[in-house]
Amino acid sequence: MARISDLVEQMIKQMIDQNQGSIEITRSELAEQMNCVPSQITYVLATRFANHQGYLVESRRGGGGWIRIRRIRQASPSQYLLHALNHIGEQLSQHQAEILIRNFLDYEIVGERDTKLLTAAVSDHSLSDLPADLKDRTRMTILKNMLTSLMVGQE
Repeated sequence: MARISDLVEQMIKQMIDQNQGSIEITRSELAEQMNCVPSQITYVLATRFANHQGYLVESRRGGGGWIRIRRIRQASPSQYLLHALNHIGEQLSQHQAEILIRNFLDYEIVGERDTKLLTAAVSDHSLSDLPADLKDRTRMTILKNMLTSLMVGQE
């Protein structure tokens, strides 16, 4: 069974696709449609629709508040990968890496095979011999190196 955050993400992406890459909604409307609390919507927006994931999120709080989400279109797969590389921090959790990789697949930056390879390389299982405090930094380094290799292959 999918988690509510996965369902909210899917619904928002579907709405964006149906509206030429941009939507404007309210947290309360979306929360009502998804039968969840508005804070769950806020969580999904913060973790799955960030700038480095290819989205621009604007919001206005209050009575007439709204959320505007636009998909950032890059001119080429290499530019999209470069954008992601420039916005990945100094460490990356397995969950954050999986979201990025899923976005690469969704935007057809990588295929199914590359998605599986990227996911396997940065999984906690692959990093199981490392101390916990080094896993996220090592994961970030591995993913950045792999994305750089993909960029070189797309030129």
